[in-house]
Amino acid sequence: MRSDASTVEEYMAELPEERKEPMQSLRRTILKNLPEGFSEQMAGGMIQYMVPLTRYPPGYHAQKGEPLPFMALASQKRHIALYHMGLYQKQDLKEWFTAEYEKRVPSRLDMDKSCIRFRKPETIPYDLLAELIQKMSVDEYIELYENTRKGKK
Repeated sequence: MRSDASTVEEYMAELPEERKEPMQSLRRTILKNLPEGFSEQMAGGMIQYMVPLTRYPPGYHAQKGEPLPFMALASQKRHIALYHMGLYQKQDLKEWFTAEYEKRVPSRLDMDKSCIRFRKPETIPYDLLAELIQKMSVDEYIELYENTRKGKK
């Protein structure tokens, strides 16, 4: 479900009632634990956490002039999605997260590349997500991104 909201507040206000509380809780968790240097904005119809162009002028290779995306939060038709590019680009981070999820959450992990899907909001592991969010600084993410891009050229 893509939103046309131009601000995060508009996006949150248009959510279905049953999604508002878990989305607000996820957003608070992200904002409380997001390392310094990332910024929150609406992009691509979802809430995104980006490396601003002031911090990384080259921006995102696939969309010239756009900030480098790091994480996103979205209310989809059948689930809440949290996208974390570090999980897609850094195998040891993905392995850590997968192992910790299995230890802490009774339900099965529904994840593909960078997307973690939560079909039942009551199973969202806010404490584990807080740890995940803290694990990568802006500088580490930029370095990881640049190294990944070098490998594709």
